Amino acid sequence: QKTAYEIYQCDWSSACALPISDLGVGPGDTVATLMGKSEEFVIALLGIWRRGAVHVPLFTAFAPSAIALRLVGSGAKVVLVDEDQRSKLDPGDDMPADAAWQVIGLGRPRRGDLAFTDMLNHDPTDPAGSAVAVGGKAPLALIFTSGTTGAPKGVEISVRALAGFHSYMEYGLGVEPGDVYWNAADPGWAYGLYYAIMGPLALGVRSILLQAGFSATLTWQVLEEFGVTNLAAAPTVYRALRAEGSRPAGIRLKQASSAGEPLTPDIAAWSESALGVVVRDHYGQTEQGMLIANGWHDDVRDRVRPGSMGRSLPGMTCQILLEESDDVAPSETLGRVAVDMRASPLAPFVGYLSDPERTAERFTADGRWYITGDAGLRDEDGHFFFSARDDDVIIMAGYRIGPFDVESVLVTHEQVTEAAAVGVPDELRGEVIEAFVVLRDLKLGTEELKIELQQLVKDKFASHAYPRRVHFVDALPKTPSGKVQRYVLRRRRP
Repeated sequence: QKTAYEIYQCDWSSACALPISDLGVGPGDTVATLMGKSEEFVIALLGIWRRGAVHVPLFTAFAPSAIALRLVGSGAKVVLVDEDQRSKLDPGDDMPADAAWQVIGLGRPRRGDLAFTDMLNHDPTDPAGSAVAVGGKAPLALIFTSGTTGAPKGVEISVRALAGFHSYMEYGLGVEPGDVYWNAADPGWAYGLYYAIMGPLALGVRSILLQAGFSATLTWQVLEEFGVTNLAAAPTVYRALRAEGSRPAGIRLKQASSAGEPLTPDIAAWSESALGVVVRDHYGQTEQGMLIANGWHDDVRDRVRPGSMGRSLPGMTCQILLEESDDVAPSETLGRVAVDMRASPLAPFVGYLSDPERTAERFTADGRWYITGDAGLRDEDGHFFFSARDDDVIIMAGYRIGPFDVESVLVTHEQVTEAAAVGVPDELRGEVIEAFVVLRDLKLGTEELKIELQQLVKDKFASHAYPRRVHFVDALPKTPSGKVQRYVLRRRRP
């Protein structure tokens, strides 16, 4: 099996860069991928980066409206797309007919599309396929992250962010030469892109990409048959393994890590006997990469405190700030999780794309502290404990879902006047979405309408992000300024 680094060395990445160049893509231009996990996906990314262009990941569960928002917002010049995803780019209510991007298709391309296989037939010795040096400050990827208000925000990931990704792979995950490493997260999202693709490339190690959909049985098989020694996955994966229960005899795990949502203590207790190692909790964000971890490297390894997400990673300095001021909170005091940008050389975030106002909201007035939007506390030994997400972002099975994205779809229904989406606890997924909907006429609130609204979200936003329950209500609780009080809705759940 070839490592990602070995694929980079082969002729395909050079050949892939040539037709992208012919389409007018140069350093700093954006190229999107609507692709599943595959060898072709890795080749495409390396061709994009070889050209000095910027990668825009599109999650394959997204509906056309979510895809169009990211394509238009990023100014994408080219989209590489799997054959089974191609119909999502067809002109329609959610996709512009006069799209500015050129499509490169895998499989059987549509008329007017370029064929991915033809790209690989280019002469790899052509100087136009040579790697472009762009410098550490240049953008490498543009990934959109959701909040509770407004459209998803574009986060530019610079080349210099690779240093932090490398550090996390080494110190947080404890990946070593010779490891069989598997990050089960989808590279359409930050954790998968950063640490299933970019991190292994930077470190020069093997990284498994599983094309099939998730199942606990298949996960056990991959762990056994490939001899996985280092696993990184969302808590949902570990919960599903626990529920399935049939652990093969040949598991060889040395490290197992969890990220994407808080890890509950019961998984840590189960994993020691079932996996042979205690799953260690890690914490990070799309904007900054991983910040805090129960690291595996000998230089940072410590006893796991139940419920703790660990300590600041090397190159990162995190703290808890008081709610009422930007002063550091005393130990064991609940406050705001923040990053000291003056003492965090590996923290890469500089701002949201073309959005200085929202960027400013992330920093204290003096620019020293980056505010994560999460609440927690820190003990005397520097161990952090997660409490809540201040911005109400829903994290389901490791996927960050902005309530605004779901609500924006629900209110397009002719019978809906207002809607609010909230995250509620779920034993398997960590959280799932429930929606509170105000109708023009409450008498129309039937079970059939609930199903119709769920399907609407699947069709117009993403198949995984539909509300598992829909509640019809007379009105939504709001603050005097008009902000929906989602915490009140969570308390009112039937």
